[in-house]
Amino acid sequence: MVFFEKSQPAPVSLAIEKAKANGSYNQPDVVEMLGHDFKRKCYICEIKPTTFNIEHFVPHKGNKDLEFDWNNLFLVCGHCNTIKSDKYDNILNCTNIHDDVENKLKYTFEPIDKVIKIRALDTEQKTNNTKDLLVAVYNGTTSLKELDVENLIEYLENEIDNFQEKLKKYLKTNEIEVKELYLPKIREHLSRASNFTAFKRWIIKNNPKLKAEFEQYFD
Repeated sequence: MVFFEKSQPAPVSLAIEKAKANGSYNQPDVVEMLGHDFKRKCYICEIKPTTFNIEHFVPHKGNKDLEFDWNNLFLVCGHCNTIKSDKYDNILNCTNIHDDVENKLKYTFEPIDKVIKIRALDTEQKTNNTKDLLVAVYNGTTSLKELDVENLIEYLENEIDNFQEKLKKYLKTNEIEVKELYLPKIREHLSRASNFTAFKRWIIKNNPKLKAEFEQYFD
């Protein structure tokens, strides 16, 4: 997860729909603003899926205030929405800067064994609950979900290979022209709009040389 800032004020349709007996929060202006705020990717696994869901960060369980609360509406993929469901309601909020989501969880991908590791960096319950959710997302909870995970890991592996290839080409040359060619591509990988941004940023944060060179480009 990385930090996303929610646009304010809330989409106009939410108040209108909330006042109806059978209103729906799934309105065009809501979808458009969520797509903009979450960079058109799932806030949990960080992929840009072919199918999006709108989920409630805190399960509303029939509570209309929570159901139509703009700050409670998040953009997810179907895989993560199914796993999170209403089982994880005390997790780090990636739209709350004070939750510091990018520095409370460490992401590691071991390509040889195709293993994803998520480590909580403090002892807060919210951090541990978030780690548990991410472990479930990246490892699967059923046989069908494990199939989803195989595709997700393949996607992650390709993204990391592509990112590291650009890092190597940038670092091994002293030619200004070559560095100017690859730096924008590296910055694109490190942006919040990239797939698996958290994994890529931890590659940078884990290496003092890379951190000194590239942490300034975290948007």
